Amino acid sequence: MSVVPEQSESVALRFPTSFVWGAATASFQVEGAISADGRVDSIWDEFCRRPGAVHNGDTGEPAADHYRRYVDDVAMMKSLGLGAYRFSVAWPRLADLGFYDRLVDELLENGISPWATLYHWDLPQSLEEKGGWTNRDTAYRFADYASAVVGRLGDRVTGWLTLNEPWCSAFAGYASGRHAPGVTSGSAAIAAVHHLLLGHGLAMQEITAQAPNTPAGITLNLFPVHPASDSPADLDAARRIDGLQNRIFTAPVLRGEYPDDLLTDLAPYGLPDLIQDGDLATISAPIDMLGVNYYRAYLVEAGGEPDGPSEWVGAEDVRFLTSGHPRTEMDWEVQPEGLTELLVSLNEQSPGLPMYITENGAAYPDTLTDGVVRDTDRITFLDGHLRASHAAIEQGVDLRGYFCWSLMDNLEWAAGYAKRFGLVHVDFETQKRTLKDSARWYAGVIGRNGLLADG
Repeated sequence: MSVVPEQSESVALRFPTSFVWGAATASFQVEGAISADGRVDSIWDEFCRRPGAVHNGDTGEPAADHYRRYVDDVAMMKSLGLGAYRFSVAWPRLADLGFYDRLVDELLENGISPWATLYHWDLPQSLEEKGGWTNRDTAYRFADYASAVVGRLGDRVTGWLTLNEPWCSAFAGYASGRHAPGVTSGSAAIAAVHHLLLGHGLAMQEITAQAPNTPAGITLNLFPVHPASDSPADLDAARRIDGLQNRIFTAPVLRGEYPDDLLTDLAPYGLPDLIQDGDLATISAPIDMLGVNYYRAYLVEAGGEPDGPSEWVGAEDVRFLTSGHPRTEMDWEVQPEGLTELLVSLNEQSPGLPMYITENGAAYPDTLTDGVVRDTDRITFLDGHLRASHAAIEQGVDLRGYFCWSLMDNLEWAAGYAKRFGLVHVDFETQKRTLKDSARWYAGVIGRNGLLADG
């Protein structure tokens, strides 16, 4: 039964008729069943075994048990009126992709478009033992994997995304070590950046060859960066952080080049030496869409002191400041206006490029009381960011869809099960699902294809 309420109110902000309303998850965060049907270890399985690496020693078992409960989960998606579901395929399940066959078919039978991400951070541990993303060969192994997955699912998937947030894979995984595989090396992180992007380009070739009529692209986590003042030092701090967070990915993908300032900044870490003939042409092969993950903006100043391994390779001296906005439980400031700024800026860089918000959401300390989760903070967060999305559309951005992060509570990587992003509450002991107030609110937005004047 649908939970979409009857809507008689006047819609203040209506989205385009074809706008895609969806929700997203990632394989390791929701599937569980980490030993089922030939699945092999990923870098996150190994990382979870490392004492102190993941909060409370949490692991990918059982997660949200989506592998076994997907039929009920799809029915829940249908009840919310979701038009699309963005999931990721687990590379460690390559020996048996049957789960994804079943999931895609179930989605289609329920009128929900399947959107598949090929890589959401779960590299097979066997490849990490050969250097992982620091090894150029991993990009070619990723292309082989992409070919197998597209060959299996390409006749039914609605949209393909090659990588999810290569910034996290490279910098959180290989520079600060706070994510799997837990390496702390600036040079390793920069090698990972280039090889991830090369893998993206090679995977795009496979998608284009096997599913030429299906839109495909990449998902990047992109955040506006502002200097604390107009001083040369602060302006340079913002330039460097913008380079590492945004331009190191957007420039190669959209323009086939690394910015000159980044080549200079990162020369001590080997970036120029990684680039071989033809690499940038491969990386910049045309994409049909850009997936944008947005959570916050940055305010930075010069003059900080390095404090242990850092994600900000070559910019360890930059200090991140607070802007005084409310914060989520992840301690991220809530800045919906930054989303409008980001989308408009991307459109100026690549006019007319179709974009989708492939992740946007917030963690809050949700409490299940008498079968209800009153997550008003999340509703306020989502409402603000959807209004920011609509503002970007009004300014000419070709924004075609929005995928809320996340469909349901899950394993929030190194934060374990302690941080809840879901529209749906999951009791990780019983696996009972409970719609939060935000899920019902989102269903209303979907049902009316727009926002009310008062939210």
